[in-house]
Formats: sequence, structure tokens, C-alpha cells
Amino acid sequence: MTGPVTGVPAGIRFGVHSMSEALADVLLVRPGSAFGAAFDDPAHGFRHPVDLDLARREHAELAGVLDSLGSTIHVVDADRLGPSADAVYAFDPVLVTDDGAIALRPGKPNRAAEVQPLMGWLAGQGIAAAGRIEPPGTIEGGDTLWLRPDVFCVGRSLRTNDSGARQLAALVGGDVRIVDLPYWRGPAELVHLLSVISPVADDLAVVFPPLLPVGIWELLGDLGIRTIEVPEEEYGTLGCNVLAVRPGVVVVADGNPATARALAAAGCEVHAVPATEIGLNGSGGPTCLTRPIRRG
Repeated sequence: MTGPVTGVPAGIRFGVHSMSEALADVLLVRPGSAFGAAFDDPAHGFRHPVDLDLARREHAELAGVLDSLGSTIHVVDADRLGPSADAVYAFDPVLVTDDGAIALRPGKPNRAAEVQPLMGWLAGQGIAAAGRIEPPGTIEGGDTLWLRPDVFCVGRSLRTNDSGARQLAALVGGDVRIVDLPYWRGPAELVHLLSVISPVADDLAVVFPPLLPVGIWELLGDLGIRTIEVPEEEYGTLGCNVLAVRPGVVVVADGNPATARALAAAGCEVHAVPATEIGLNGSGGPTCLTRPIRRG
């Protein structure tokens, strides 16, 4: 399940400008020893002591589902990326675009050390650097999304500041919309942009309206994008964190039956994966656990 795509001698083919085009190549970071000890440091924000064996089984099941749906999986062990307990949430430290990899600058201090090892791994697969976020900018991948292939969105949050958002907008180019996310309950229950919206096709998105930026809500209407609303009781169980493997084929965290039913009613093929340890405990769902390398 690892290694370069067959027939591509220069390394892994790359290019991402969508949240829902076919997920051809994807990076996953396997939980390591730091993840197993995450609860010991309150700064990580984990809810209970980690069962590392269970976390690894859940992670392997996610990889297996993605593999069965046609994605090529590239797995890196978290211990190769340093001592961060959050390294398993591969979506945050870097962004892969059609031009290459952009080194982000996470606003969560313990995640800063993940960026360079991950950029190094990508470079080793033939994916060149396309830029980096410089101080004082901070930005995390969870505050970024492609609403359509020609519309990129960045959320200013408690982890993504104005400097980081503007730097990334300049690097990505084109039509970039910057919106503000609510403070809500503060750093302990951080609201990322992908906490409140998950595009699952060019014309369909899963949303949690109570925390959705008004700018995004208006944009959805302007673009004619239909929405599936996550009920309040499923927001805390990662109901809004939905990974599209291709348009209308999605992976959700187990334990969100109302959201899964609504997706199915909208014509989606839904695959639920267990996420007690790798998801709920560290507050990261299927999208957070993946870094798309190539879509389409």
C-alpha cells in the first residue's frame, strides 16, 4: 500500500484543486508512540488516555476502506515526523496543490516540528515545494478548502491568522475567499473551517449552520451548492468531518447515523469507519487524517 504509482519514474504524480474529485493518491500518518502518550500533556487536548493498539487498528481500517475504494495509500509512521502527538492528522501541516507542496505554519505550537519532515518526505517522492508560510503568519490545513476547482477558501481562526491567510491566498492564486470563524468556546474546542463544512461534490456540501461563516453560507447560495445539515447532537462526534473519495462517495466517522442517512438520501454512497481513538479522542475526523496528494 506504499510506494510510487506504477509507471511514474519521477515519483508520485500530484495535483489537488478539489475536495471531491477522485482521491487517487493520499498520505496517511500511522499513530506512533507520541500519539499513545498524548493524554499525558493537556496541551494536546485529548479526551482520555489513548489505547494505541486500538488507534492503529482504526487507522488501518481507514486505510483499508480507502484502498478498497481505489485510492493509492502512502503511509508514513508518525515517529518519523518527530515527537508531535498530532502528526496523525496529516491534513494540517502541508497543502498539496497543482504546483507542488506548500509548507504551512500551524498555529498549535506543538505541531510546528511536523512541517519540515513532511515536506522532506514529499520532496523524496518528487513533489517540489511551491512555497511556505513565513512568520508571523500561522495557518493550518483544517482552515482551507476548495469549494470548487476555481474557488479556494481560507478561514481565519484561533490557529490561522490574517498574515497566514493572506500569504496562502497569494501562493494559491486565483479566486480565494477569506472568511472569519467564530471564537465559540475558545482554543479548547477550536473551530476549523473543515469543522463546519465538508464539500462532497461540486454541487453538494455537508454543513453545520450554527458555526458556519456567513460568507461561506452566501457563497454556497451564489454557486448553487446544495447542503446537508448536520444535527447539533452529531457535531461533537465529527458528523461534519466527511471525506469525499470521489463525488458522492464518502467516508464518515461511525456514530453519526442522521448525517449518514441524509447523505444516502442525497444519493451518496456512505462508508463509516470507527474513529473512537484516532478521531474523537483527538478531535480529528476522516478528512483530518488524510493529506490528498492527487485528485482527479
